[in-house]
Amino acid sequence: MKDSDVKGSIADQIKYSNGKNYKKGFDLEKRTFIYATNVIEFTEIVQRNIINNEILKQIIRSSGSIGANYIVANESLSKKNFLMHIKICRKESKETAYWLKLLNLNNTNYQTKCEPLIDEAIQLKKIFSSIVEKSS
Repeated sequence: MKDSDVKGSIADQIKYSNGKNYKKGFDLEKRTFIYATNVIEFTEIVQRNIINNEILKQIIRSSGSIGANYIVANESLSKKNFLMHIKICRKESKETAYWLKLLNLNNTNYQTKCEPLIDEAIQLKKIFSSIVEKSS
């Protein structure tokens, strides 16, 4: 995936490079990549202090791990390994939503930019939960 293939902005919600909303198409690898880049973009505007720094580190790690584990899941050699990595994706989605909610609670001035990221993490969790249910 080239950088030119991805275009995302928190304010615009997550969009593909052709301008269509990601929900009109379904490329989960691209969607998780765009999500991670939007999270990184969001973290760059958050005020730095001792508490926020630790929360931001966790948010960046868990949001990036969603897409990374999805890529690994798609390359799995067995169904068991595939399910394990999809479950990790689900766990990381839940964790990202948790950390974003915690950051949002302590920094209410970022709510309008943080809420869409929380919503997307919840949607990703639901998608991975559905994959687990259908694959089990």
